[in-house]
Amino acid sequence: MAGVRRESDWSADKVVARNRRAAHDYHLESGLEAGLVLVGTEVKALRAGRASLVDGFVEIDGGEAWLHAVNIPSYAQGSWTNHAAKRKRKLLLHRVQIDKLERRVREGGMTIVPLSLYFSGGRAKVEIALARGKKSWDKRHSLAEREARREIERAAGRRLKGRA
Repeated sequence: MAGVRRESDWSADKVVARNRRAAHDYHLESGLEAGLVLVGTEVKALRAGRASLVDGFVEIDGGEAWLHAVNIPSYAQGSWTNHAAKRKRKLLLHRVQIDKLERRVREGGMTIVPLSLYFSGGRAKVEIALARGKKSWDKRHSLAEREARREIERAAGRRLKGRA
């Protein structure tokens, strides 16, 4: 997961949504920060903390990166100018970054998934990562590792408290 931001890196940014399922369903490789092209009511809905990245994915089409299936619900105080909740949104990346992502997706059977949606410096950003799908046994292995880590931490805590 080189290049993917850790939980401790989020202190300065206002995180709107995280895709926790991505780490469960995919082996995450390299991550990038991309800007988003949004309309006014989308920004207001995001500032209200409403979004879901669960089914989202990125597609490279015509030399541009597009974010699909990300749900930003309609803004409650919006009028006829409200946006469609699951429309595709353009990602702002450099040409070199887009070409690199497109090359990796075509050659290696990888996909691009959104990991988090946040505000940085007043602008909406999305962190995306190249990902390779996990098999069901990989998921079970990941769950077993996580449970083993938790049990070790519990045992260490009991030992520190003198309950051995």
